[in-house]
Amino acid sequence: MYDDILIPTDGSTGAENAIARALDLARTSEATVHILHAVDTGAEPAGLEAAAREKLRGRVEKRGRDAAVRIQERADDLGLETVRVAETGRPHRVIRNYVDENGIDLVVMGTHGRAGAERVRLGSTTERVVTSLSVPVMAVRLSAEPAPESGYTMYDHVVVPTDGSDAAERAAEHGLGIAERYGADVHVVYVVDTTTYDFDDVPQSIVGMLKQGGENATESIAAAARDRNLPVTTNVLRGVPHEELLDYADGVDADLVTMGTRGHGEADRFLGSTTARVLRRSEMPVLTSN
Repeated sequence: MYDDILIPTDGSTGAENAIARALDLARTSEATVHILHAVDTGAEPAGLEAAAREKLRGRVEKRGRDAAVRIQERADDLGLETVRVAETGRPHRVIRNYVDENGIDLVVMGTHGRAGAERVRLGSTTERVVTSLSVPVMAVRLSAEPAPESGYTMYDHVVVPTDGSDAAERAAEHGLGIAERYGADVHVVYVVDTTTYDFDDVPQSIVGMLKQGGENATESIAAAARDRNLPVTTNVLRGVPHEELLDYADGVDADLVTMGTRGHGEADRFLGSTTARVLRRSEMPVLTSN
């Protein structure tokens, strides 16, 4: 399914979940694991004297280097082929360049996710990576919780949101591929966005058309799931898309949400802004694809 999987690391604590998922996907795909330690040249606080800046950078480099070595040791224990690299620069650019130059087909990385108010972005590196890469990115929330056990129980339920766009279909392929590899149940979801329409005034014929469009979109992906002999359910919901998706995923105890990063266009940004909001708030891994 994947040939080359990239794990970027800066040595942040709480990345065990992301590392475990990346290594297990590599194990099931017999993929090469690329471990990239990006030393952020723009991370030092302003006003530091040269000696203090050099000392701080040394500590940061050691933390990232030690983390990369630990990941490589774990990959070696699994019999995986590995490549370990350290690069200097702004992390999102380093990651993008490495992906382009080394044929990476999946990036798995930790994210701080939501850190406060609505305006707080994803860890900026993750958001920039998600929006700038043409390959899928799995963002996994940094957490002190124990990593999931390796094996088929890692993914039991995969949620696949759709708006019927080509981007959603492409993202669904990744979700179905992982579900097939792990024997997971698939849940295909469409949300009729009530923030776009004043449903008190919308004719029932329009509501019916929107619902029918959702049923057609979910059925298309469900048919692909059935072709793979996967258990699948479909649901057309109504409400604020990211809220409905997160509530639904939580309700089915989802292990993964797969989403496209582009929807039907500026007029319908269900898989644009909605994806960003899901990424920022989701406690479960989110795999995005352009």
